[in-house]
Amino acid sequence: MSNNASSSIAGFSVSDYLSCIQVVMVNTTLPANIGSAARAMHTMGLSRLTVVDPKFPIDDTSVSHAAGGSDLLSSATIAPTLESAIADCQLVFAASSRSRHLPRPVVTPTQAAKIMLDFIDKQSAIALSTTTNDQPINDKANKPNIAILFGREDRGLTNEELAYADYHIQIDANPAYPVLNVASAVQVIASFIFAYTQTHIEADSNKGNEERLETTGSLEITEHPLLNTYLRQQWDEPAITQQQLQQLTERITALMVQRKLADSENLKSLPSRLSRLGSRLQLDQKEYQLLSALIAKLAKD
Repeated sequence: MSNNASSSIAGFSVSDYLSCIQVVMVNTTLPANIGSAARAMHTMGLSRLTVVDPKFPIDDTSVSHAAGGSDLLSSATIAPTLESAIADCQLVFAASSRSRHLPRPVVTPTQAAKIMLDFIDKQSAIALSTTTNDQPINDKANKPNIAILFGREDRGLTNEELAYADYHIQIDANPAYPVLNVASAVQVIASFIFAYTQTHIEADSNKGNEERLETTGSLEITEHPLLNTYLRQQWDEPAITQQQLQQLTERITALMVQRKLADSENLKSLPSRLSRLGSRLQLDQKEYQLLSALIAKLAKD
């Protein structure tokens, strides 16, 4: 991975960066944990909470545990499925305490924060070049959209849910028991994001300071034996959304079945591998259109 750091967007504040990031809690059991997560988010400047198919709705125990973060509960999005919750996201992370089948690149919280801010800078620069005064860069329609997935209290995220993520975040912890309460995991990851965002902005406001997160400047990504982590350095078009990636995966799978390159009754891990390939390629909108046209042509012939 390149070590080149991006420059922050002029006029972007810490809250502008953090507003591009949403926390997604999947199938939470205890409403109190949703409240505790909201409090953790609020203390670290995150304001966008999505709850996917909770076993019990947000209630008074959620509010009491949220303390000063209760506004996040009233503005939270309740989504029926994870797929619908992240459909318009361009970059997805998942908190995971262990490696899974078909693993994705694994990063630490600080490395995740660097990837997020680099992505926000590059995508915002594209939007800035095409927006008008009537459409400010921090308008919701122009903002990059990043999700961080957190799983159930008892068993985390399933393999299928983890497959939606471009990167997996692992928190350094006691190897004998590396399991954090979901709200604690939100707190730890959010704190690293907040700290890195502050440093990111301060470093650009003081160009003479060459100490841009010295401990993470090299971004030495934790590697799976067969996987390296890549971050696209050049963007001239907006990134595709998670929904578009899944659509592309489905179209390629259908084309392979049509061409007798795959058995529809025995796809095994083919869709997951195609999805992982798409995440690694980090496609933009023009590339998505080109591939879609190619698939459509091949499907007709």
